Amino acid sequence: MFATPLIDLALLARQIKRWARELGFADAGISGVDLATDEVLLKRWLKAGYHGEMAYMTRHGNKRSRPNELMPGTQRVISVHMDYMPTGMHRAWKVLKNGDLAYVSRYALGRDYHKLMRHRLQQLARRIQAAIGPFGYRAYVDSAPVLEKALARNAGLGWIGKHTVLIHRQAGSYFFLGELFTDLPLPVDTPASAHCGSCRRCMDICPTGAIVGPNQLDARRCIAYLTIELKGPIPEHLRKAMGNRIFGCDDCQLICPWNKFAQETTEPDFAPRHHLDGAKLVELFAWTETEFLTRTEGMAIRRTGHEGWLRNIAVALGNAPYSPSVVQALNTRINDASHLVREHVAWALASQVHKLKTGHHALTDEPL
Repeated sequence: MFATPLIDLALLARQIKRWARELGFADAGISGVDLATDEVLLKRWLKAGYHGEMAYMTRHGNKRSRPNELMPGTQRVISVHMDYMPTGMHRAWKVLKNGDLAYVSRYALGRDYHKLMRHRLQQLARRIQAAIGPFGYRAYVDSAPVLEKALARNAGLGWIGKHTVLIHRQAGSYFFLGELFTDLPLPVDTPASAHCGSCRRCMDICPTGAIVGPNQLDARRCIAYLTIELKGPIPEHLRKAMGNRIFGCDDCQLICPWNKFAQETTEPDFAPRHHLDGAKLVELFAWTETEFLTRTEGMAIRRTGHEGWLRNIAVALGNAPYSPSVVQALNTRINDASHLVREHVAWALASQVHKLKTGHHALTDEPL
């Protein structure tokens, strides 16, 4: 346990927030460790089976909602956020409406944020240590069972919207979160209040109906889950609704009125790579495994693996407007070594044949 003789904790808290901004974080706040209400909600969510195949959500007992069990001695959590919105965000809707292009969630267009943010949090800890001496801490960026949105809310960094994403009044929701658990008894910030009101745009726009109620997400229907977390076949009844989204989904954030306040990132590493903010599906489908691994090095997209990448793109090609080039691309993998890929390619080819016969557009169902 850290002793705090002659340390002005209120001053230190202000300094920590200033240092965080100097290190590239857009904001920082401090919370306590009481997450009892959120623990009840988490258990209810798990009991409903909304976590799907994400078995890791059920591990670690209560550590996810009890920070001082995850790191004994924790008294406070310093939460930070870092903006990731790339320039030209307005293009997102144009890409979604063009069935020949691939839509990648905007957070995943550049470098994977985990190592970058963890490094910055370690730098923040070193600055604190230089000012007061050794203290207990541990940095987390999706690297342990942490209820990061609840902690960030309690630290005043925003409220959890109806789509379950954290919303900041001055910064929207296009940002990453990270935490520094500490044994310092710092003064805590006032939790953020909710400001969604009667708005339900995020719920209404969800392509697969994954937001089953305010603040209730059935991950099994969420496109982010289907394209990233799910390792097996994508349920057929959800494929058409996926449109051209091959890695994640942003619809609920794109439609959110609060994102008119979102800030463009100043971090060069988050800039789009390989033109993935609007690449052609047929071109991405042609990537070999070596090309996939080389081009996605250091990126979150690599989480799908090449097999998952091809599976996702096959669905998007099936949803694309009928085109001989699309059919040709699908035929190149009709005998792929992966049964998973073959199954989705067969579905996509059948979908293309159906569109040829009916003359309907894949995304809008309007006559060509």
